[in-house]
Amino acid sequence: MNDSYEFPSPEALKRLAPEALQALCGQIRAFLIESVSRTGGHLASNLGVVELTVAIHRVYDTSRDRLVFDVGHQSYVHKLLTGRAEQFPSLRKLDGLAGFPKPSESVHDAFVAGHASNSVSVALGMARARTLAGEDYDVVALMGDGALTGGLAYEGLSDAGSSGEPLVVILNDNGMSIAQNVGGMAKHLSNIRTKPSYFQIKKAWQTATKGSALGRTLYRGVHHIKEGLKKRLISSNTFNDMGFEYFGPVDGHDLEKLTWVLKQARELRKPVVVHVITKKGCGYKPAEANPDLFHGVGPFDPALGVQKSHKQTFSDSFGQALCRLAEQDRRICAVTAAMKNGTGLEGFAEAFPERFFDVGIAEGHAVSMAAGLAKQGMLPVVAVYSTFLQRGFDMLIHDTAILGLHVVFAVDRAGLVGADGETHHGVFDVGYLRLVPGMQILAPANQQELKQMLEQALFKMNGPVAVRYPRGGDGAWTEAPASAVLRSGTDITLCGYGTTVNSLLRAAELLAEQGVHAELVQLRQLAPISPDWKASVRKTGALLLVEECPAHAGIYDALAAELAAEPALGSVRLRGLDLGTGFIQHGPVEALLSRAGLDAEGIAASALALLR
Repeated sequence: MNDSYEFPSPEALKRLAPEALQALCGQIRAFLIESVSRTGGHLASNLGVVELTVAIHRVYDTSRDRLVFDVGHQSYVHKLLTGRAEQFPSLRKLDGLAGFPKPSESVHDAFVAGHASNSVSVALGMARARTLAGEDYDVVALMGDGALTGGLAYEGLSDAGSSGEPLVVILNDNGMSIAQNVGGMAKHLSNIRTKPSYFQIKKAWQTATKGSALGRTLYRGVHHIKEGLKKRLISSNTFNDMGFEYFGPVDGHDLEKLTWVLKQARELRKPVVVHVITKKGCGYKPAEANPDLFHGVGPFDPALGVQKSHKQTFSDSFGQALCRLAEQDRRICAVTAAMKNGTGLEGFAEAFPERFFDVGIAEGHAVSMAAGLAKQGMLPVVAVYSTFLQRGFDMLIHDTAILGLHVVFAVDRAGLVGADGETHHGVFDVGYLRLVPGMQILAPANQQELKQMLEQALFKMNGPVAVRYPRGGDGAWTEAPASAVLRSGTDITLCGYGTTVNSLLRAAELLAEQGVHAELVQLRQLAPISPDWKASVRKTGALLLVEECPAHAGIYDALAAELAAEPALGSVRLRGLDLGTGFIQHGPVEALLSRAGLDAEGIAASALALLR
């Protein structure tokens, strides 16, 4: 990293002259482009909030005041301004700087932020705690406009607006979340952006009237005139109706105006929404032109920009297979929650626009809407990241499983996802999906098997079905195995599912070098569990089950119960190898697996320990 970059402390930032502030914003952008080009990370979103973040730190003291991000991928500038610039070479690496806010990392990080739409709810809780404790600090929620496509945001706004609690909600409106926003709120915000503001006269009016009894009487007497003026200058909007004072729209790259507006909002001591218009990728032409491409990037050459990758991923194979099947059956529909690109559905959206539904960041709604489609005879496929499907769990039970509706869940990013860390690892879905009566879970080990299982889930199964697969492209061109037994042996049974079988195969080779002949069994169905493993265990008398999930969040307990229920298998030596207890931090997947003992070497060592 270039040592010429120096950033002021939060205290020094408040004392900088206007011309120094503009230079600082340019320096921050240069630093971000250089740093993220080396480490990868979220670039476009952070380039868009440079002036906004500087203004926040000019007005607030985040070591005491509470700044709640929603979503936290826009927190890099905040981290730079709170003393973490030297840690950026370790961004999103094992034991390095997190890509999201993390209270354990800094006193300036008020809350964890990996999923969307929760910031107002969290901030309101903090504001109420402040009031109950009789303390004095400010609370700010910084949310993107994409978060307003999630229902939780409205639950929080409805409560906060009527609470009377001093609270500022900053709406960072760039017309996008990851891709272009959809839905009624996106259109509503577009309308608000075109309306002028009346707040330039408000501060002067308050100052002129509050200093004397006569002035205060005058203020009350003309209150209705002022309200009429307000209604003429800006029409009522959703935020006004919820009980907020509304400031905006404000140019999110005008640092002086932003600072002034935030100060006014803070001084009102009531619920306030500050509507800020920013440009995602601002200051870096390639990111401005392709903000979705620069949302989350790997290392790249800043002079050339990000080059689109052509590596075939599981998501790509899913999207291609779904398009092929949709050509055959017009009942097939695709549903996603603001993840069209991430889940590989761009081709489906283009080929079958009338059967493609992007509902915004609203996973619960996506599940319930898909249930409605299924109830009326459609074949809905909900493409959703594992970690985001958690937000639709109630709807999965109540609206889908109780009626046994045939909804297929394409559970993307299953297992460890790497640099995004504990908020994004898809390691809980096997555990929580297996709790749902009637739920069936398929786990392909490669992309060819994914295509076959998607067709199986749609046309050969009934009721709710989940097909879970990881991020990336391991096993891209591998043919689907003909048998569940991938390798024969007599000493121990190695058992796993999904792409974990790749590590199991390598572990079996390491064991063979030491004279241990391991049999490898792939479990293709996790609910109900494929019975293939039992014959192998009867032969070897020892079973090592390897799962990329936390302890008790997979199928180990179920296998142990089945062994205990069969007297003939009661003497089998059994061990489960998993991610252990607690949450898994960010870092390369290979490093995380190695640390947990789930790489080939760790599996082989556990197998030898079990045999001993």
